[in-house]
Amino acid sequence: MDFLTIITNSLGELIAPTTAAYALAAIGLNIHFGMTGLFNMGQAGFMLLGAYGFAVTQSMGWSILGSLCMALFLSFLFALLLGIPTLKLGPDYLSMVTLAAAEIVRIIGRSTAMTKITGGSGGISPQDFTSKFEALSPLPDGQSTFLLWTYSNNTANSWWIRIVAWVLVGVALFLTWRWFNSPWGRVLKGIREDENAVRSLGKSVTRFKIQSLFLGGAFGALAGIIFVLPRSVQPDSLGRQVTFYTWTILLMGGAATVFGPLIGSCVLWVALTLIKEFMRGTIPTTVISSDQVEALGWVIMGVALMCIVIFRPQGILGDRKELAFNA
Repeated sequence: MDFLTIITNSLGELIAPTTAAYALAAIGLNIHFGMTGLFNMGQAGFMLLGAYGFAVTQSMGWSILGSLCMALFLSFLFALLLGIPTLKLGPDYLSMVTLAAAEIVRIIGRSTAMTKITGGSGGISPQDFTSKFEALSPLPDGQSTFLLWTYSNNTANSWWIRIVAWVLVGVALFLTWRWFNSPWGRVLKGIREDENAVRSLGKSVTRFKIQSLFLGGAFGALAGIIFVLPRSVQPDSLGRQVTFYTWTILLMGGAATVFGPLIGSCVLWVALTLIKEFMRGTIPTTVISSDQVEALGWVIMGVALMCIVIFRPQGILGDRKELAFNA
């Protein structure tokens, strides 16, 4: 068993684009739930719309800026259509509606009627939408090695994607920190604790909720773009499980904290990769197959999450007194 390979592959998740994408998605969910108390179970819908908005317009020859604007516009439209009729619902009904809305987006994206636009269930190949993004890279062609990791500079799962992804995460964390400590953020926290009290002060609760839904969804759209850049746009890869992973990351790291989504994403993917790599290196394939290793890895992570919820429900960085449901 090569322990160096196991450690290298596991720690490589700390800088992986997927880890950054989930951190961005969890930051957006933190604005929805941690700041505003919205039980949004449809973050994958925002991610998929962002991915489609970027990939489809890039394949049509749009500029990078135009494609980003389209991705954000689709997330804004989704937030508006989702928010106006549903934000007066209770938490349990809101979670069901948002989950169903995200599934509608996925099903429409994979339908045969949308094949000319979205590629249907086959998706959109990365060659159709990554060339202009790769052309923006200031890095030379070829590969580079940093510490234990060697990746291509510009193509596929590259250093360029990693740099852009983690810069976006840094900007998102900074903005979240400023919003958490702003008057606007304090209104959202008030809505989370008691929206009737906020409404009695003359604040438009619905307007603030839609603002929160849009901003969190915008981070979700950016997360969707980062998620698909190293791979193709597959509607089924951004389904229900992505929302559940994002919730796991947020609750593990700590809702209503600035760095909770980042810590949760890093811990989840590093620990999951470490468990899987360790089992592959120690358990013969005659005892457990590769597919069984994948499933067992998630089982172990599920048990770990159960322990966190039981013994530290506020998460790694969370404060038990911060959220009303932990009081």
